[in-house]
Amino acid sequence: MTVDAITARLLSEHGRTYAEEAGITLRDQPSPLYRLLVLTVLCSVRISAGIATAAARELSAAGFRTPREMADSTWQDRVDALGRAHYVRYDESTATALGTGARLVLDRWHGDLRRMRDEADGDPGVLRDLLREVPRIGPVGAGIFCREVQAVWPWLRPYFDDRACRAARDLGLPHTPRGLGGLVPPEEHARLAAALVRVSLSKDALTDLRAA
Repeated sequence: MTVDAITARLLSEHGRTYAEEAGITLRDQPSPLYRLLVLTVLCSVRISAGIATAAARELSAAGFRTPREMADSTWQDRVDALGRAHYVRYDESTATALGTGARLVLDRWHGDLRRMRDEADGDPGVLRDLLREVPRIGPVGAGIFCREVQAVWPWLRPYFDDRACRAARDLGLPHTPRGLGGLVPPEEHARLAAALVRVSLSKDALTDLRAA
């Protein structure tokens, strides 16, 4: 199978971003950007992406769509929402991290992550460092946020982290951010990055694509 054919299959079969799965219509606006940050926090522990995205939907359905709403919620409210998504074992510590993180976003960036973007001043490394100030988000989580937010922050493109690049290498694709970025139009970079990560997490999907 050619590089173009593998890329097309990746997008058609696995190219749903995690924000989309979590019900987030990502825009360069405070609420959807904050909801992406919440999803990043939820994904930053050893738990399935399906449960993390379900938890993000539950928190949103409970009305916690902004840092102010999250900060004003009770710890028990957050635990209960996480429990409805079967986000167990990490529910109590995550409820604490979400409350602390919401207050940080309010105090540091006035509830608007575009201010974090502006503070990064076009430097992805600075953005990752700022993201890591949010409780629970480490290097992996910072990569998750950047992979997804490049859909609405074009200055980050092409953003493909180590996991995405390793999956690309395993499929015989270019395996540098620049090389992967050249496979699809810039507006598809986030979808391709998500597809590569999804395949990296599924031995069956990887085997299927290799065998085609």
